[in-house]
Amino acid sequence: MLKTPIYMDNQATTRCDPRVVEAMLPYFSETFGNAASRNHSFGWQAEEAVDKARNQIAALIGAKSKEIIFTSGATESDNLAIKGIVEFYREKGNHVITCVTEHKAVLDSCRALERLGKASVTYLPVDKYGMVDPDAVRNAITDKTVLVTIMYANNEIGTVHPIREIGKIAKEKGIIFHCDAVQAVGKIPVDVELDQIDLLSMSGHKIYGPKGVGALYVRSKGPRVRLSPIIDGGGHERGMRSGTLNVTGIVGFGAACELSGKEMPEEAARLKELRSRLQAGIFERLDEVYLNGHPTERLPGNLNVSFAYVEGESLLMGISDVAVSSGSACTSATLEPSYVIRSLGVNEELAHSSIRFGLGRFNTAEEVDYVSDRVTREVKRLREMSPLYEMAREGIDLKSVQWKS
Repeated sequence: MLKTPIYMDNQATTRCDPRVVEAMLPYFSETFGNAASRNHSFGWQAEEAVDKARNQIAALIGAKSKEIIFTSGATESDNLAIKGIVEFYREKGNHVITCVTEHKAVLDSCRALERLGKASVTYLPVDKYGMVDPDAVRNAITDKTVLVTIMYANNEIGTVHPIREIGKIAKEKGIIFHCDAVQAVGKIPVDVELDQIDLLSMSGHKIYGPKGVGALYVRSKGPRVRLSPIIDGGGHERGMRSGTLNVTGIVGFGAACELSGKEMPEEAARLKELRSRLQAGIFERLDEVYLNGHPTERLPGNLNVSFAYVEGESLLMGISDVAVSSGSACTSATLEPSYVIRSLGVNEELAHSSIRFGLGRFNTAEEVDYVSDRVTREVKRLREMSPLYEMAREGIDLKSVQWKS
């Protein structure tokens, strides 16, 4: 029997896999030592568990275990990578290259450096599919460039950037390349050597692990990447990130990475099938619906759709038994359309109507059919109340209408 509410917001967070929870349980109350305690068995056992997780995480991205630095999550990893590079290499230059559709953790880190006068930042545009042009990266590089930071896959529209090409360009120019790979790791193949990535941010809760734990991959050779820490203390994590390690969370993160690595091919194929089923269920029964993001180069479980003549927040309220995200975000007292959707060249009205469906490990075909039916019915109901939709159906060009105030 179908249970509601149905969760389809897996780009926001994922349910912790029961197998991950099982791996974590002993570290709450039995093996509870501090991994930095070197004088007794409780500390040794915790350190051993952390080392195992480091190996599990490194294996998923083709890294060495010593290159994994634990953090509280990808937001901290992004901050450490960007601010740490700019600070450490300040005598070489202060120019950073990024992209307009990056996560706020990257964009706001860059803007904070700009406000402090520590960095000059180039924000590259994207095409209509949300993809950055590698040649634009190449052309933006100057003799003052110290960092290129481009995400692997977009959290809203699922578009996967041509990371390997960008990594090659950065390597040729001798520029450090950071990649926020939160949405990609564990879902599609990521290899820091093949992709020539020097710094990579990841987070446990996006891959069926616990919240509050993440990692930053820091290349140790070819080149050896150096960072200035943003948190000072006991010199943990090779001096890059002080603080008592979250052993329980790290164990869960490691277990989640191992499971994702083993199950990725099968899971990706299943999610693509469910995504196609959901897309067909909506697009075949509704007119004036538009896919946001690249049609093929996208995350397996991501579907972002704009429903013309429907306000995204109204649609969300109408399908309250389905957990999805709107492309609109409440900022102070105004409702602003998603900056990611607007970056694609989508007009403001259509951007306001975008909904992100995030399919994941625990979604079923039955749930997909229910959601496509539910969304279709609600869109039709809302459009019946829309005079704009009625005018458009009658062939009136709404752009030519002279509205009276």
